[in-house]
Amino acid sequence: MSKIYTRGGDKGGTSLFDQVRVTKDDIRVESYGTVDELGAALGIAKNFTDEETRERIEAIQNRLFTVASNLATQDPAKVAVKLKEEYIDELESIIDRYMDAAPREGCFIINGSSKAAAFLHLARTICRRAERRVISLSGVAEVDPLVIKYLNRLSDVIYAMARFSEDEETCARYD
Repeated sequence: MSKIYTRGGDKGGTSLFDQVRVTKDDIRVESYGTVDELGAALGIAKNFTDEETRERIEAIQNRLFTVASNLATQDPAKVAVKLKEEYIDELESIIDRYMDAAPREGCFIINGSSKAAAFLHLARTICRRAERRVISLSGVAEVDPLVIKYLNRLSDVIYAMARFSEDEETCARYD
């Protein structure tokens, strides 16, 4: 049985998919690490959703491995699987389905009137952070524009799922 530890990171370094060594606090590592965190948060959320949403979340979790692998590869020529524009179209279709199914008043809501909604809103904020990290990375390295577009649209998907999953809507008050 192979061991999961290599001791290669004991001094604060790690290897990217294309074997380039970087520090563990490199913006590239921060970017794909936040995408990994998003996948974990979605893993929690899907345990509190209906079957259809659970299946959609699992499909998104699988796609996040493609996103992370793109971010974890410094040389664009060595990226094994690239995102496609059709993935963005799929996300937009999901947004429309959930927003149409849950027409709501236009206000900022107090998140979390159900467990599903609470965990989905948490995942949404992690997705937004992942997007910010990737934009920071794009300032110093080449990043596939579809990665940024995908994360941007994905945060809207998660928002739509969260709004759909709210048991009640309580508008925020500005006291």
